[in-house]
Amino acid sequence: GGRDMLETAAKTVREHRGPRCFLIGVTMLTSLEDTDLTEIGIKGKIEDQVIRLASLSLSAGLDGVVCSAEEIKALRKKFGEKLKLIVPGIRPKWASDNDQKRIVTPSQAISYGADYIVIGRPITRAKSPLDAVCRIVEEIDEV
Repeated sequence: GGRDMLETAAKTVREHRGPRCFLIGVTMLTSLEDTDLTEIGIKGKIEDQVIRLASLSLSAGLDGVVCSAEEIKALRKKFGEKLKLIVPGIRPKWASDNDQKRIVTPSQAISYGADYIVIGRPITRAKSPLDAVCRIVEEIDEV
């Protein structure tokens, strides 16, 4: 099953990884909302599903999970620092939301307790990706 696959992947990574390599599980996409779960046949709220998947990831030996900033508090309460939290759906104050529904600014994600943040389109679609990165760093430093 899925748990066996995760355990095998975790074992393989532990045996072969370098010191900065993590095995990360994906919980729920940041482009989904609670109403989307109902449409795809999953009962309950996104936060409950994220906690269930994070628990499975931890028990299988993974190092962390991808989650939205909205789940950071619940995950930290349940798991403390046992899991690294990687947070996508990050949009600087000046960027458009695109298809993301559960988003926060870089500063918000960091203040909530994200270990790593993922910023894609605001950088990759910028006229100058380097300028975009500099603006994001400045925005984070303001806090």
